[in-house]
Amino acid sequence: MSGASSEHHESWKPKANPWLIAVVVTLGAFMEVLDTTIINVALPHIAGALGSSYDDATWALTSYLVANGIVLTISAWFGKLFGRKRYFLICIGMFTVSSFLCGLSESLPMLIVFRLMQGFFGGGLQPNQQSIILDTFPPAQRGAAFGLTAIATIVAPILGPLLGGYLVDNYSWRWIFYVNVPFGILTFIGVSALVEDPPWVKQVREKIDVIGIGLISLGLGCLEVMADRGEDDDWFGSPFIVTMAVLGIGGVIGSVIWLLRAKNPLLNLAIFKDRNFAIGTFLMAMVGALLYASAIIVPQFAQQVLGYTATVSGRVLAPGGAVIICLIPLVGKIMGKVQIRYVIAFGFFVMGTAMFYSAHLVPTTNYGHLVEYRIFQTAALAFLFVPISTIAYSTLPKELNSDASAMFSMSRNYVGSLAISFATAAIIETQQKRGSYLVHWMTPYQDSFNQYLASVKQTAIEHGLTASTAQQFAEFKLYQTFRQQVSMLAYNETFMVIGVIALCTVPVCFLFSPTAKKGGGGAVH
Repeated sequence: MSGASSEHHESWKPKANPWLIAVVVTLGAFMEVLDTTIINVALPHIAGALGSSYDDATWALTSYLVANGIVLTISAWFGKLFGRKRYFLICIGMFTVSSFLCGLSESLPMLIVFRLMQGFFGGGLQPNQQSIILDTFPPAQRGAAFGLTAIATIVAPILGPLLGGYLVDNYSWRWIFYVNVPFGILTFIGVSALVEDPPWVKQVREKIDVIGIGLISLGLGCLEVMADRGEDDDWFGSPFIVTMAVLGIGGVIGSVIWLLRAKNPLLNLAIFKDRNFAIGTFLMAMVGALLYASAIIVPQFAQQVLGYTATVSGRVLAPGGAVIICLIPLVGKIMGKVQIRYVIAFGFFVMGTAMFYSAHLVPTTNYGHLVEYRIFQTAALAFLFVPISTIAYSTLPKELNSDASAMFSMSRNYVGSLAISFATAAIIETQQKRGSYLVHWMTPYQDSFNQYLASVKQTAIEHGLTASTAQQFAEFKLYQTFRQQVSMLAYNETFMVIGVIALCTVPVCFLFSPTAKKGGGGAVH
């Protein structure tokens, strides 16, 4: 690069207000992240409306996650092929169209196809948003800019079940897709008017890397299907799951080998030579796992165990989102006074502690308790997302921003989607294990068993039931209590496991290079 060209690159600034640009591109990412969780509370309604089983309806979620994970990885290559702004506009436009078509679906196969489209085009939104923010803001301002990004990445999964529950309970499941249309149009207009490609981002006409795309698609797609369908198909007792696992692992290993040897790889793995970025990517993957797993477990418990409606269970998450928005500016100030790696380590410690605290679910747990647990969990995320994003890019050359953003976003979203599947499976399997153990104590040979039945039967008789009806009621009540206790144990154990994972991550935080006390992405010592 010539001196004049280099000077031009260094002096380049966007013509529009950087914060306007950040808001517009973050709106696009917000829509995409929202669609990862908004459908969860609507699956029973979709199954009923389209005449399918709940198990089959979950393919509407799986198909989105598979397509999304694949495209996240290769989005940097698409950006070079079409030009970043043009590719971003294509993604916004087609994501909006796909959302509208999802709402019009008259059968489950139609919905799955359109969800694949939605995930495919939505996969390019987050990496491009992060790349644009990296190029728009100088390092000293990136911490504040990433605070805005955190709203899309952290708050959207939290608001997804809340908004989805409200729309499903008051309107129709179709509106969880239609709601994207007006925001998609606004975002498309805003990006067209405000965003521009910096001089170091150039459109490059390259041959389509069929082998690279094929290996990445095979690996990530099969692993996602394995994780999402494993519990339903008896894991490795199923030839289908075994096939998905073998193809998935083989595809991932093959794609890494190919990317290292290809002349013009889809993704430049040289980004992992930067220690801060490599560690940051791993930790962001852990954040994604903790965020998405906890965001699905809490409303699932509220609906399935406590019997809350979709709207009420979604409200449990909302206060946590408000806490994050309030804490992010405070964390930004702390980053200016404390080494960022200490802030991140504190965040994972708080997350682990919060999960242990949440593992105290009992039959008397109510709405207030769940809100309290969720606030504690989400407060920890405020100390993780912005600091990790800031330090991960602090020593990376800006020419690698696009490749880095693709991998950074993929690690968070893809591992997060796997965590949803594994957390749900863990709860089901723990329920089965605990149930098989506790059922041995539910016999007439146990005094506590007989005393419970007699007590409930007597209460029922006092309320006017006949002896035979009261006996049936007592047995039904016992079964309900049994299922509730089993579920409590399963959710508590799952929270404990997540807490252990969070605490085990703390030592990794100290592998970052010690940074200057100014946390805005400043120099690294």
